[in-house]
Order: sequence, then structure tokens, then C-alpha cells
Amino acid sequence: MRVELPYHLRQLAGIDGDCVLDVPGVVTMGQVLDAIERRYPMLQGTIRDHLSGQRRPLLRFFACDEDISFAPLDAPLPEAVARGAEPVIVLGAIAGG
Repeated sequence: MRVELPYHLRQLAGIDGDCVLDVPGVVTMGQVLDAIERRYPMLQGTIRDHLSGQRRPLLRFFACDEDISFAPLDAPLPEAVARGAEPVIVLGAIAGG
């Protein structure tokens, strides 16, 4: 499966392009985050909080053009994401005034 990370996280992890992961079984966002943090330990704490395990407030998750940021982390992701046809997108919020 594929994950698109924001530029600053790709730079931190040394990734050029999509993050390609092997997540066996039913794919959930929690499993995707676990796989990212195992493969790229420098990203631990950048996407989700170390203690609570919750998504950082200024990051959003998308799959198949749907905002899944507030879905439970143990909810299955769409089949197209699980088989790699569509990516999970981790998007940084744009804030300013």
C-alpha cells in the first residue's frame, strides 16, 4: 500500500516519493501508522502523539477522496487503499492569518 506524506515528513524520513508499506490483513489507519513508525522511527511522534496515540491536530488523513481524520484508528480502510490502487494521504494543515 502507498502513503503520501507531507514534504517536511518525507525530508525527515529521507523518502523520495510515496511511502510504500506492506500491511498484512485488514488494513486500518492504526496499522498504517504502526508500519510507518516501524520503518521510519524518526517519524515517531510527528504524525501522532507519543502518549495518547492520537493524530496531531494539524494533520489530516484522506483515503479515496474522503477525510478519514476523525474515523477510529481501528476502522478498516477502503479496499482500493489496501491493495495499493489508491494512497492514504497525510496532509498538513495550512494555517495563517
